[in-house]
This record gives sequence, C-alpha cells and structure tokens, in this order.
Amino acid sequence: MAESADTAASASSDPEPEETPKTKPKAPHHAGHRQRLRDRFMRAGPEALADYELLELILFRAVPRRDIKPLAKDLIEKFGSAGAALGAAPARLMEVPGVSQAIAVEFKIVQAASLALSQAAIMDKPVISSWSALLNYCKAAMAYNTTEQFRILFLDNKNRLIADEVQQTGTIDHTPVYPREVVKRALELAATAIILVHNHPSGDPTPSSADIEMTKLIAETARPLKIRLHDHLIIGKGNHASFKSLGLI
Repeated sequence: MAESADTAASASSDPEPEETPKTKPKAPHHAGHRQRLRDRFMRAGPEALADYELLELILFRAVPRRDIKPLAKDLIEKFGSAGAALGAAPARLMEVPGVSQAIAVEFKIVQAASLALSQAAIMDKPVISSWSALLNYCKAAMAYNTTEQFRILFLDNKNRLIADEVQQTGTIDHTPVYPREVVKRALELAATAIILVHNHPSGDPTPSSADIEMTKLIAETARPLKIRLHDHLIIGKGNHASFKSLGLI
C-alpha cells in the first residue's frame, strides 16, 4: 500500500508535458502590398506607377480582400493600357475572367470623373491657349470607343468653349452627320465658331473621302451665317489628325 501511495505521489508530482507552440499562419504574400502601393502613389505620383499598378489602386475599391495584381495585368494584356481598360465598355471588361459587374462600374466611375476634370480644364477658356488640354480631353472621351461618335465643340466670339455636345453615334465605321443640324444647333447656342470631332475605332485617324466631303458641306453651310469652322479633329488610338494642319480646311 505504501509503495502504491509513493508511486501515485510520484506520478502526481511529475511535470506536465510542455505544449508545442502553435505555428502562426503565414501572412499572404500580398499582405501590406495595398498600403505600400498607396503610399508610393501619394509620395511619388502616378508617374511612378506602372499601368497595371494604377488599375490595382482602382481594383482595391471593388475587391476588398484578394491579390488582384494578376487581374490588373490581365486587363493590361487585353486592352493594352490603363486608359484603354478604363475606356472599355462594361461588356468587354467582363470578358476578362475575374472582372465582375462591380469592377466594371468602378472603372466607369473613374472614367467619368476623369472626363469631368478634363472638360473643366477647357470650358470657358480660349481653345487656342488650351489646345493640348482640348486634345487630351477628346482623346480621353473618344479614343477607345468601339463605335464612331461625332461631337461638336461650340465657341463664342472670343474662341472660348461654351458647349461640348455629342450629336451622333454611329456604327464601327460610319456616323450619319447632317450639316443643317450642326448649324442649327450653333445658332441656338449663339456660337460663332465650331470644332468638329469624331473618332475612328480602327485606331487610324487618317481622314476618309467621306470625312473630307462632309467637312466641306458643313463649312459651306455655316459660312453664310458667319459661323466659322475652326478645325475637324479625328481621334485615333494614341494619335489624331487635324484637317487644319493637313490643309483640308
């Protein structure tokens, strides 16, 4: 009995086995990436970021938790640039695996905000002194459209932009334009000059014979009413053509 008691006492006094420390789960490889990217953007500006990184910053808002760098790179591979991705139609964006409707909406919001800022930079200002800003706005608004769009910029007697209106939207290679409607709208706005702008979805801004003929008709219709046609711009992907520079006006 004594031996049994001693054995029990000995057993009870033995130290408990030490617990094996639990291994902390490894943080995902993209942990902290979002904040680092935001910090770099704020510190060095957008020029310090690659196109796919700019898309990442936008994707962060639509995708709260996930490594979205591969998706951003897939978007650049499909569309070629951040600008082209932002300008793409929602249906085309959602052709990329992983792009949800929420992501497409976020892209359209950013595009709309960008266009509003670009337009604000040229409204009520002489177009001659803000020509590069005007071109940047037109390219942002139209360069990546998949169908032709015809817009008119209406100017006052000091060549200040007073209105920017899309008159017609057409097919992939044609937009119907009616010279009388162009002039009628200019008279309604008391505009004394206009600039015609349309895009070529093919990306090549070279004027077609139809473009040249249509421009001549509008100029001839406007001239007797003392409305001057300053220029006709054709917007392509990354470049543009000016009828005035080409000697066509």
